[in-house]
Amino acid sequence: MSAIIPSRSFICLRHGATDWNRQGLFQGRTDNPLNDDGIAQAHEAAAKLRSIELAHVVSSPLLRAVQTAEIIANVAGHTVTLDRDLIELDFGSFEGQPVRELMLRHGKNNAQGLVDMLPADAEPWGDVASRAIRSVGQWLGRHPEQEILFVCHDAVMQSMAQRLTGKFFKNGHGRPFRFTRTGDGWTVVEVD
Repeated sequence: MSAIIPSRSFICLRHGATDWNRQGLFQGRTDNPLNDDGIAQAHEAAAKLRSIELAHVVSSPLLRAVQTAEIIANVAGHTVTLDRDLIELDFGSFEGQPVRELMLRHGKNNAQGLVDMLPADAEPWGDVASRAIRSVGQWLGRHPEQEILFVCHDAVMQSMAQRLTGKFFKNGHGRPFRFTRTGDGWTVVEVD
């Protein structure tokens, strides 16, 4: 899968929290709804993004992302467009298992360790970055002058950050981040 590197900066947001997030479970493609915390986080994100003139809100098709995107889009006066390429990593046999427990069992303690221990039946990490970057690049290419918000998932955002910046970043539920292109380099900074 070849990836179109985005031509300019863009904003990404991890969905609000779910009960599985609260329980520390690998969630992947399991289609859980937001919990009360997640709904509040989506409203906080909408307030934080109110000063940015969003032209489009594009979301993963998973319910937790769609619910987050709809809350933000309603405040911005937009509808949500779904893009399957923004869907979360398929964790395979790790799905529904406790993240910390599996990391301890595999002797891992950081994001790269988690990537390195993914099971053989999981979606390859590099494929997540390729599909997400291709999607973002295509959206930005079709709308060159417009601000687009991409509502997705932690693994999607982390894989893009690793591909574009060479490192992971500290992400959180309902926290918008601007992926900024400066020359040939990229940074990831939280939107205040």
